[in-house]
Amino acid sequence: MPQEYWSNAIYSVVPTLAVGLIFWFVMWAIMRSDRTERNSYAKIEAEERAKAEARIDTANKS
Repeated sequence: MPQEYWSNAIYSVVPTLAVGLIFWFVMWAIMRSDRTERNSYAKIEAEERAKAEARIDTANKS
């Protein structure tokens, strides 16, 4: 009886933990990709601003 109780308890908890771990991994991957995308976008935006400032400086010197 006690061994059956513990095996039932383990079989009840394992699926919940597995789903929780899968959910955690998916959310971690989404957050990581969002962070990477934001960093890439910020880099591109900084490059474009530098180009625009260079064009303005060149136009003002003429």
